Amino acid sequence: MSKAYDRKLILEDGSEYLGYGFGSASEKKLELVFNTSMAGYQEILSDPSYTDQAVVMTYPLIGNYGMNEEDYETKVPTMGGFIVRDYNDEPSNFRCTHTLNEIMKQYDIAGISGVDTRSLARHIRDYGSCKVLLTAADVSSEQGAEQLRRWELPHDAVARVSCSQIWHAGSEQAAYHVVLIDCGMKQNILRSLLQRSCQVTVVPWNTSASQIKAFHPDGIMVSNGPGDPTDVMPVVQTIRELKGKYPIFGICLGHQLISLAYGADTYKLKFGHRGGNHPVKDLQTGKIEITSQNHSYAVDADSLSGTGLKVTHENLLDHTIEGLGCEEDHVFSVQYHPESAPGPQDSAYLFDRLIEMMKEGIQHA
Repeated sequence: MSKAYDRKLILEDGSEYLGYGFGSASEKKLELVFNTSMAGYQEILSDPSYTDQAVVMTYPLIGNYGMNEEDYETKVPTMGGFIVRDYNDEPSNFRCTHTLNEIMKQYDIAGISGVDTRSLARHIRDYGSCKVLLTAADVSSEQGAEQLRRWELPHDAVARVSCSQIWHAGSEQAAYHVVLIDCGMKQNILRSLLQRSCQVTVVPWNTSASQIKAFHPDGIMVSNGPGDPTDVMPVVQTIRELKGKYPIFGICLGHQLISLAYGADTYKLKFGHRGGNHPVKDLQTGKIEITSQNHSYAVDADSLSGTGLKVTHENLLDHTIEGLGCEEDHVFSVQYHPESAPGPQDSAYLFDRLIEMMKEGIQHA
């Protein structure tokens, strides 16, 4: 006798998908997106950029290698929900310490399996990202759609996932000192800097430029993070006050915030870029990088005129902007994630570029 469905997804247009619950049993109102990665569900689950989102994994088998202690991208995962075709609760891997189900229960992340994820991904592709209710199977589509009509996506995600106080990593005898503005950073950004002989001072998202200058850094890093970049204008103002005074490198949300600081605009993509195999062309070298991506917003190419920013990288799938730079100010940024080992090391040179800029040094104000 087949098991009865106990959980349901209700989309804002009233369409619904039945399945089986795992992880937290909480009802969740979230933004629905999909990810095409074939591995790395632990890193996806623990990426703060997925705050307030339900992620459809297009690769069907999830949970088969469990969860380990070393591969988290944040200490407290904040993803809203996981939607999978087949969930495996009996993992086989020598590094495994917990099942995915156990971790999702611990951090109140709701899950649903048995869903036709191909159909759901096509729905998102055709109609765009949308609001979704992850709830009990007996909730009607009409009730769910009404709840979603009354609900608005939160605008405080960065404030919720950023650190609350300043902290330090690495040796004081390190060759370079980087201030990392935490908008919801992934741990691999920090690891990438520490591997390159950097002492890192991690500061909350709303730390002022004057506070950052007081650390006398050699360079500035602006991290990834969740949500709409226009929700965190204090970071934009901080970048405006720091640009031209220190080398600055931005990743993902950091890339968008740098663009806003120079006077460019951003816009929301139909369904965003999320996966581990997006081809990007480096316009300076002509080389193609296979990149890892996770973002809903992009920089408007038509808004760059007069900003001083130059396009350095382009997405080969939809020709959106993937990288920008201002050579005069020693500022550069990419929309994708060089710290996520795509390619697997196609984009690691970007961290080396920051090191070279700090090595050369520029006049500090």
